[in-house]
This record gives sequence, C-alpha cells and structure tokens, in this order.
Amino acid sequence: MKNTRFMYAGFATAIIAMLLALAPSLFATAPAAEATKPTVEASRLQSLAKFTKVLGIVEQYNVDPITIEEIMDKALQGLLSNLDAHSSYLNTKSFDNLKIQTNGEFGGLGITVGMRDGALTVIAPIEGTPADKAGIQSGDIILRIDAQSSLGMNIDDAVNLMRGKPGTPITLTIVRKGENDPLEIKIIRDIIKIQSVYTKHIGDDILYIRVTNFDKKVAEEVAKAIKKEMDTRKGIILDLRNNPGGLLDQAVDLVDLFVSEGEIVSQKGRDESENRTFKAKTSTTITDAPLVVLINEGSASASEIVSGALQDHKRAVLVGQKTFGKGSVQVILPITDNEAIKLTIARYYLPSGRTIQAVGVTPDIEVEPGEVTTRENKFKIKEADLKKHLESELEKFDPEAPSEEDLAITEDDNKTAITPEMLYKDIQLKEAVGIVKALTIVKGGK
Repeated sequence: MKNTRFMYAGFATAIIAMLLALAPSLFATAPAAEATKPTVEASRLQSLAKFTKVLGIVEQYNVDPITIEEIMDKALQGLLSNLDAHSSYLNTKSFDNLKIQTNGEFGGLGITVGMRDGALTVIAPIEGTPADKAGIQSGDIILRIDAQSSLGMNIDDAVNLMRGKPGTPITLTIVRKGENDPLEIKIIRDIIKIQSVYTKHIGDDILYIRVTNFDKKVAEEVAKAIKKEMDTRKGIILDLRNNPGGLLDQAVDLVDLFVSEGEIVSQKGRDESENRTFKAKTSTTITDAPLVVLINEGSASASEIVSGALQDHKRAVLVGQKTFGKGSVQVILPITDNEAIKLTIARYYLPSGRTIQAVGVTPDIEVEPGEVTTRENKFKIKEADLKKHLESELEKFDPEAPSEEDLAITEDDNKTAITPEMLYKDIQLKEAVGIVKALTIVKGGK
C-alpha cells in the first residue's frame, strides 16, 4: 500500500478531488485514535492540494511547453534526489540501464561515483578498467562529462552519460587534490569485466588476497584460496583498497571466514521490519592466521563493513587511509512495470555500535600511498668495522634498498608473486608485510 499511495500522490487534480470526496472512508480509524487523526488528514490533503496547484501553474505558464508527464518526472527526480545522496527516481531509461548493469555486460568506464559535499566524486576506479588505466583516482571530483557540467546532476544521470558503446571516447574534466588546475582525461569506453578476487604470495610466508568488489562469489573464492594456501602460509594480507562495495551478504560471509562469534554488522531503519543483525558462526570460520587489511578513501560500503567489523573484533590490523564513509542501505522499489525508485531505508552499524555513514573507518596505522623513498649517501657501518677497518671498509650504501637479485622478476613472479620491486612501489603494502611478519612472530610462528 505504501507504494500505491506514493503513486497516487503524484497525479493531478482529478485524484485530489477523488481523495477529498472519499476522505471520510479513506481515513477511517478506530475510535481511540480519532482525536489525533483529523489534523494529519487535513495536513496531508492540504499538501496534496498545494502540490497539484503548483503542477497546474507550471503546466500553464512555463516559458516552454511541458507535459504533465514531464513535470511529474522532474518532480519525482527532485523529491528523491533531495532526500539523500543515494536515493533517486529511475525512469524507464534509467531502470532499463540498471537491469543491463545487473544482468549483463555493458560498455562503460569502470568507476564508482558518489556525491560528496554536493560534488560528483569518484569513490574508486575498478581495477583493470579503462578509467583505472587512464589514471582516474579515488577522490577526483568530476566537473564535466564531455561538454556537460556535472553541477546539479544526480548520480544516475552521470552514470548514464558515462556509460556507452564500447570503443567510443569520452572526456572527463576533473579536479584533483594537489593539482592547481583541472585535468582533462580522455578515456575509451570498453566492456566492463571484473575479476573480483585474485591471490598472490609474498615470499614464502604471506598470502596476498585482493578483492576488487563484492559480487556474488567473493566469499567462496576467498575461502577456496585460504584453504589451498594456508598449509604453507603463516599470514594474510587482505587488500580492499579502491573497492567500492557490493553485496551485503558477501561482506558478512567474508568476515565470517575470520571471526567465529559475535555480531558482524547490523542495519537499522525507520521501519522495524528493516532492522537486522548479522552474526558470525563458528562453523564457517576457517583460519585464525595473522591478518592485515589494506584500506583507503576508495574503500566504501561493503569494504567498510568488512574492515570495520574485523577492527572491532580486534581480528585484523588496518593499514592505509580513512575510508569513504558510505554506510547506508538502498533498495529498488518498482512503481510501475518500467519505472522504480531507489530509496535509502536503513543505516549500517558496526559491532561496537559506531556508524560508517559520513564517518568512514579509520585505520589502526595510517600510511599515505606512494613509493618507498630512501635517502642517498647514508653511512651505515657496524661497530666492528669502526674499530678495525674504518678507512678501508667505509662505503656508501642503502641497506634497505632491494638488491639486483631481489629485483629480478621472472614471468612466473608476475603471475603468482608480489616481488620486492613491487613492494618498494607500494609503501602501504610494504608496511602491511612488516606487520604480518611481526604478528606471526608474536603468535609463535617462525
């Protein structure tokens, strides 16, 4: 009935007249509630009458001819987009595009966007997609999509503009932190195919698991990798950087692989029927190995649930940067056969009770992205050398720099291993490796 009433509220004068005529029967209530209902009834009918009057004025006097259907579409778009950054009205075209995105391949750029302080912002580029290869970064603000300004544009309209036929070009004008002038980035659309989970090893002891988004097989694939590798590995690095999220059940199931009991996440909404709590089960936990999770400002939604829950349970050390802060639940509610609304119905809460929404998850150890930098001309010698061989043995070197042997990369290494050279190009990952090794030692590993 809620959806039906919502549709009725969107039509014109004839509907209002009918409501007024039928008001006594429509709003009939039990005697105990009669004292408070008339005010609510009057307020509702007055608001509907005002809305209908505005529709009539716009239809009659707007400078350009406009149909009642066009007015209603704009009214619904305005209503939903002003509720919050993630709610929206899906007209026939938008609803069809959503179905295509959900059920099949589509041509696009491979980025997830959101609204931050009223600006169209990149949450994360999806690894290996055209946007990622072109250099789009988390936190970039999109000013223009080709020649069209993003000012006042809702997310669905922006997504529809960026999606298109594979092989066609598009230019994004962006503002990036640290850059004085806007950047124009040209991208060629392509079919978006995403590998959600892949694994590599770091040395002989550490299993590296990269999760790029949460599709329907993430938990299953991660579990398979752990069962296959953990006979020979002592620690795990779970990389959720630039992971924009996805399915809630996959986030819950992923945490459940590492946590044997207690709450994982809860969602609370205005309607009590939307309130749910998800808990860990001992039967699904498969490892207690030392765990480090990598996060950054491109980690959102399901990624924040996973990292935040593991942090609250003190099951993992979080390394990197503060996450995006998207902790709300959206559902798609059809209003006709080919139209729908996307509505925020609840918020997520972590086991400690803290919210993710607009706050994000703060890492235990904050590390900015970049390469490992070393100072040149450092003098590092041992005490024994100072006593006996100062002049002959003194030499300039950087003991932390990888050797030529370490930097040798074989074809097999590229496929299965994180090499020392890769570590020195990713300071966050290098920090995570050090922490996993320390945790392994504390736990009693060798």
